[in-house]
Parts: sequence; C-alpha cells; structure tokens
Amino acid sequence: MPNESEKEQLWKIYELLPEELQKAIFSVETADAIWNVCEKYEINEVNKLAKDVGNSLMGFLPPEKFQATIEKEFKLKPEIAERVALEIDRFIFYPVGPLLDKLYHPETASSSGTPGIKSEIKPDSETEKTLRKDDYREPIK
Repeated sequence: MPNESEKEQLWKIYELLPEELQKAIFSVETADAIWNVCEKYEINEVNKLAKDVGNSLMGFLPPEKFQATIEKEFKLKPEIAERVALEIDRFIFYPVGPLLDKLYHPETASSSGTPGIKSEIKPDSETEKTLRKDDYREPIK
C-alpha cells in the first residue's frame, strides 16, 4: 500500500493525464471489462489485475509489456495470458490508443508537435527493436 507521499505523487501524475485517460482509469466500463476477464479466465485477484491495467493507463507499464507482466504475476499459461491481454487491449487500451501512444512514445506522437505527458520515458531496447521491425513492408523496386 502506498504511503501518503506516494499517493500524492500518483495524484499529481493522474492530474497530468489527458481527461480521456483519467476517465478510463475510473470508468465503469473499465471495471466491468476487468471483472469479465477475471471471471472468464478464473483470475481470483481482480484488484491486482485492475492495478496492472491502471499502471498501463497511468504510464508505468507499457501495454507492450502487459501480457508478459500478467503471465508472470498470475502464473498464467502463455496462451491464457495472451487472451487476457488481447481482451484488455480490445476493451480498455484500444479506445484510448492514440493517447497511450503519446504517453509512451512522445517522439512519434502526432505531427502537431504536442509533447507527450511522459516525455522522459524512453522505450527500452527490446521495445525499440519491436517498433523498428516491420515484417509487413515489402521493398520498393
């Protein structure tokens, strides 16, 4: 449980988030999606999953690492962790996707020049490699 100064810091970070992300953190839809996923995949620690989702929405856990985190944290089989992550992505992260992109990757944010909330966050080398690799493009001849 965070102490008072940590709670204050979390609220300050929360207040810096775009309004849409703030709403997503505490929305009934987000809570319902988390509850439904936990029920469907027999995850008994709803609060723990909600915290992980909240960490992603606040800028502490990149959505790209969400699946690996829950797989390890809940000791899930990889295919179950993938399904859980896909559902969380579909119902929670996807609707606020552009805002999450700005939050985690401000250097690739819109061309308007608007800086991201967490401009100090840099992708780690593993994420950077994933971002640069593009198997879908064919060379132009």
